[in-house]
Amino acid sequence: MSVCDSSIRPVSAVAWASNTSTCPGHFTLISQTEDGASANFSRGFVKSGYFLCYSKDLSGGMVVADVQVITDKETIPHGYCYIPEYLEQKASVAKKKRVCVRLVPVGSVTTAVLDLKLTTKHKSMVQQYTCLGDMNGFVVWCLKGPFSPPAPQAKPRRVSLDIRSLSLDGPTPPQPLKPSNPPEAPPKVSRRRSKLDLPAGGVCDSSVCGGISAMDGVPFTLHPKFESRSSSTKVSVITLSDIRIKSVQDIENEYNYTFTVEELAAKRIRPSLSG
Repeated sequence: MSVCDSSIRPVSAVAWASNTSTCPGHFTLISQTEDGASANFSRGFVKSGYFLCYSKDLSGGMVVADVQVITDKETIPHGYCYIPEYLEQKASVAKKKRVCVRLVPVGSVTTAVLDLKLTTKHKSMVQQYTCLGDMNGFVVWCLKGPFSPPAPQAKPRRVSLDIRSLSLDGPTPPQPLKPSNPPEAPPKVSRRRSKLDLPAGGVCDSSVCGGISAMDGVPFTLHPKFESRSSSTKVSVITLSDIRIKSVQDIENEYNYTFTVEELAAKRIRPSLSG
């Protein structure tokens, strides 16, 4: 793997896994070191071990910009996070030394981590790789370099018949009937709505076509109190000659009030109170 190869996909995630069963599908488990030894980080007679694994799936939109190996006494650097663990039940990862990564959006950098390798401690060197440190008898190596961000793929669009009808070239001829071009289904009409007859001339009133009102089906009849009046032939007519038009002076004379009683009551002298 060459650093100059810009087509290499960057690492998008790093994690711990007990084996290939617990390792996520899009991760690659590092089962052996570069010198052929088992890459199991567990030591001693432990039934369940754990391995380092990494992913190059860019669907999450993130890449690993840097990887570090720190001790339990060191503070994790700003912007870094510990890698997740996909372990079997009751399995655990040693915390004396831990691996942390810095995740950034794929479009924000042009250089990222491209690969990870392991070697047995003080046994071999990996050319072009950076040594991150040793942990549990292994040396962790990291390859950094430029990469090409994945080109966005254009989603295919389907042009419907409605869009084609908006063309300025004029109306298009009707499409032949095919299984893919069925005729338009008529709008559904309820049974009660279908019984309503349109008025003569084909003109539909808005109060009828807009919906069914509460007065639909109610016959129009006059109240019996008014039927006697309508059947009477005598109609009382008030002529204008019977109306007297009053002048302003007539109105003032008719409604004139001098408030004499009120004035006399106000001028009365109240009797003094004697002890």
